[in-house]
Amino acid sequence: MGDPQSTPARIRPSVVTISTYLLLLFAICQLIGVIISLATIGTVRKVTEEAYRGSTTEGMENIADLVVIVGVGTAIFTLVVSLALFGLGLMNLRGKNGARIATWIVGGIMCCCVGFGVLSGVAGGISTPGGTSGDMPSQAEVQRQLEEALPSWVTPVSTLLGVISLISLLAALILLALPKANEFFRKPTQQWEPPMPGGSYPGQPGYPPAPGQPGYPPAPGYPGTSGQPGYPPTSGQPGEQPPPTDRPG
Repeated sequence: MGDPQSTPARIRPSVVTISTYLLLLFAICQLIGVIISLATIGTVRKVTEEAYRGSTTEGMENIADLVVIVGVGTAIFTLVVSLALFGLGLMNLRGKNGARIATWIVGGIMCCCVGFGVLSGVAGGISTPGGTSGDMPSQAEVQRQLEEALPSWVTPVSTLLGVISLISLLAALILLALPKANEFFRKPTQQWEPPMPGGSYPGQPGYPPAPGQPGYPPAPGYPGTSGQPGYPPTSGQPGEQPPPTDRPG
């Protein structure tokens, strides 16, 4: 028996699958970047503390601690959001339109954050308060000391990871906006199918077969029927007596 209101099966397009793989690549790149940041945060703190040690500017005595707090907080935030994006990608594979909208929102915010980080790294590393006036070291001087203290591969690898992360995230968001993805995330409409033989129409209960109809009595006054007033009985009918005949004596 056919289902009168069946929902057609949705076929996941390749653009949605590729988008999830790109979100996974983004999460992996961010994870590697977080590991590098946490592994080198001690060196960054030491260099920052030495660079601002002789400064008499108010508040600069705690600049190294502030750098550590900001670095660790940024790493944790980046890791959590990256894993959340990958989780949304897994939900996108199931056709959840709410997950796709959340992916656009969170992914757009991360694009801005990662893009700013890449531009900051290309432009000269971390930004520090102060300038070249007084006893405050310049940003270029702090960056030079960091490059001398850190391994030579840290800056190019971090920049490369940021570029790959940005490109993969942008591509994933664009793929989710393509027409094929829109058709997949659109709520399917129910289609009516005619019932098979022996089935019932939707909304109507099935009826059992009608039993044999009993014979109905003839209507009163019907001609030719015995026992009806106003009409003589027809000769030859069963149950009727023949008229008497006169016999010669």
